[in-house]
Amino acid sequence: MSLDVTRAEPHPHEARQRLEHARTSRLAQLRALDESERGPDDHLLSAQKTAMERVLGEIERAFTRIDDGTYGICVGCAKPIPAERLEILPYTRHCVACQRRIV
Repeated sequence: MSLDVTRAEPHPHEARQRLEHARTSRLAQLRALDESERGPDDHLLSAQKTAMERVLGEIERAFTRIDDGTYGICVGCAKPIPAERLEILPYTRHCVACQRRIV
């Protein structure tokens, strides 16, 4: 199934649930990283921690977009982000096409 196919707009309650699950998962991963033994691969743990913190920031910004009514709208092209993509990455700000242009 293509992620470029648009389904009905996500319900804010469902979006909040997915975001809360993503936040809980990332916080647990961050705690595990903080509790892990430090060793010769400290730079790897640091990079993982930075990535988790970045995603947590994206999750918080997604909650803000729900509150202001812009959740599910691509910041690149202003078109709806397909519901399937939001199910996979509930904190994404871009549709697949715009994300490809960024990367």
